Amino acid sequence: WAREIGNLAGVSIPLVSIEHQYMITEKIPNLAADMPTVRDPDRLIYFKEEVGGLVAGVYEANPKAWAVDGIPEGFNFTLLESDWEHFEPAMEQFLQRVPLLRNTGIKELVNGPESFTPDGNFILGEAPEVKNFFVGAGFNAFGIASGGGAGRALAEWVAAGEAPMDLWPVDIRRFGPHHHDLGWVRPRALELYAKHYTVPWPFEEHGSSRPLIKSQLYSALQNQGACFGEKMGWERPNWFAPKGVEPIDKYSFGRPNWFRYVGNEHHAIRERAGIIDQSSFAKFEVKGVDSERVLSWICSNNATKPPGNVTYTQMLNWRGGIECDAVVARLEDDFYYIVTGTGFRTHNYSWIFRNIPKGCKVELIDRTEEMFVLTLAGPESRQILQAVTPISLKNKHFPFATCQVIEIAGAEVIALRISYLGELGWELHGRRQDALVVYKALMAAGQEIGLKNCGYRVIETLRLEKGFRSWGADIGPDFSPDEAGLGWAVKMKTNQSFLGREAVDALRSRGLQRKLAFFTIDDPSVVLLGRETIYRDGERVGWLSSAGWGYTVKKNIGMGYVREKAGIDERYIRSGYFELEVATKRIPCEVHVSPLYDPEKKKMVS
Repeated sequence: WAREIGNLAGVSIPLVSIEHQYMITEKIPNLAADMPTVRDPDRLIYFKEEVGGLVAGVYEANPKAWAVDGIPEGFNFTLLESDWEHFEPAMEQFLQRVPLLRNTGIKELVNGPESFTPDGNFILGEAPEVKNFFVGAGFNAFGIASGGGAGRALAEWVAAGEAPMDLWPVDIRRFGPHHHDLGWVRPRALELYAKHYTVPWPFEEHGSSRPLIKSQLYSALQNQGACFGEKMGWERPNWFAPKGVEPIDKYSFGRPNWFRYVGNEHHAIRERAGIIDQSSFAKFEVKGVDSERVLSWICSNNATKPPGNVTYTQMLNWRGGIECDAVVARLEDDFYYIVTGTGFRTHNYSWIFRNIPKGCKVELIDRTEEMFVLTLAGPESRQILQAVTPISLKNKHFPFATCQVIEIAGAEVIALRISYLGELGWELHGRRQDALVVYKALMAAGQEIGLKNCGYRVIETLRLEKGFRSWGADIGPDFSPDEAGLGWAVKMKTNQSFLGREAVDALRSRGLQRKLAFFTIDDPSVVLLGRETIYRDGERVGWLSSAGWGYTVKKNIGMGYVREKAGIDERYIRSGYFELEVATKRIPCEVHVSPLYDPEKKKMVS
């Protein structure tokens, strides 16, 4: 009923009911009462002891949705009619795994509706639409296992008004506008139900409810070999297949089929230029006479520099953790443009809105669907962009971390000179309807230089070499800027008050007990995927928060926090012997305290 109750208050709770069946057997002689729960993912089944017999259930590959037209009037904790025909394919799997079931009677086949979400995780937290409306729902048939911890976390959230820890994977703010639509949610939830026991491949994409949101470049990129992924409902190019190669992911725990093609995109950006459609970025405007006051309070960096400046900043919580990170461009005295990650749109909008000081006169406007974004990056990007715009792009006229409104092919574009890729480049933001004309102009100007279409997977390889952090992986609500090596982006040398300042101050007084470091392994046969355990002098000290291959440095690269309760600094990190546990084997690695590529940032500002 959570979805229906939410609707009464104007709150979207994206879950659907799916029939879930399990059988209960007669008693089985000598069956141990403390027999552990057994799961056989290859057969999609599970079973456990139940009053001397077994409970045996299945996550079918063809699940059935329930109450498609709404929960029936008067339905109240009632079981559904048993569906033996639907359950029958699982019986053979049970008999193969537990042969004695051939001679065991079945007492009952239980069929009940369970709530499932479109990403397989439950839903927790304060609804972004209504203050003090808290949700704990959609437990995907593991409510008993999760209930204790989820209940405690939710109670602490209610009491404090802020999540007690990083709960991003289950945070209700991870959803977006398209999650209001049952026509999108139901097929995706059914797909995730069917994948409950399947292999969770690295970089796996889901196929249901697609395509939903397409940028104006979708067809043009598709015709040029784009292999698309999906994020927050948006179709985004992940990589580009050359002629003769099918643009389809083939999943692997080794090097995937797209590995070398992403490498080509990587080298294009490092050596010439590449262009990426990043129109899915979340894009907000803050307008009004108090906009400077608002962003001065919410942003930990100085985002209120004069108009024409662009600032990378975090937004901290009361514990000093990084609740959001974003790029803030000041376009006019009382007009700011904020760009942040696609998947964090609802979370970051809600965080900004909820933390606007009382009495401030500002508007917070979501422009995500209205604007396109093209990232043009690489050492030749200035030459390409200069060919299509009349303004001077020389460093003295358009320096790093500034923005200007320029014209490309008759279209007005906000050009932000920033980089998440470690190279000279611009983010070009404009009206959605102008995307194709701007893209065509840039591609024509870059044809002789070798301008290449690139996708989202190359962003990971480039940012890992450059040491740029990713929110949700390397930074988040539990990590402070100093722990993440981002203390330079906090305005502690000013006398400005901002959200989280006292916590940062206190942490600096106490000293750090964990610090982000970089790790490399030269052997290309090793594949780092993230979450590998970090060992220092034989002791576990952390795990990789993100990892991948660096095509320029020709190394496996990982980021992760090294922990030491007695205190930690760069000397502690440099002095240890480090290993990473990869597929149960410990492999020696090198540790670094600065980025591997262009640590002095000369290329971005050139």
